[in-house]
Amino acid sequence: MSITTSKFRSDIYNLLDKVLTTGNPLEIELKGRQLVILPVEKVKKLDNLMTHNCINGNPEDLVHNDWSKEWNCDLS
Repeated sequence: MSITTSKFRSDIYNLLDKVLTTGNPLEIELKGRQLVILPVEKVKKLDNLMTHNCINGNPEDLVHNDWSKEWNCDLS
């Protein structure tokens, strides 16, 4: 992401926090030249995963699901 110095100045703390949490470098354009801000330590991509509650109903129903009516063992 490339931004202007005025955008950087107006939102400096949020932009720096975003660089630290995502690990993505921030490019700033100043007088036609590019500056890059990036974290010294590598960010683990899996640390940014968010939890999701995707199961509607009882999770135990997934474990004890009967697929015998759906199963076709014909390999020809």
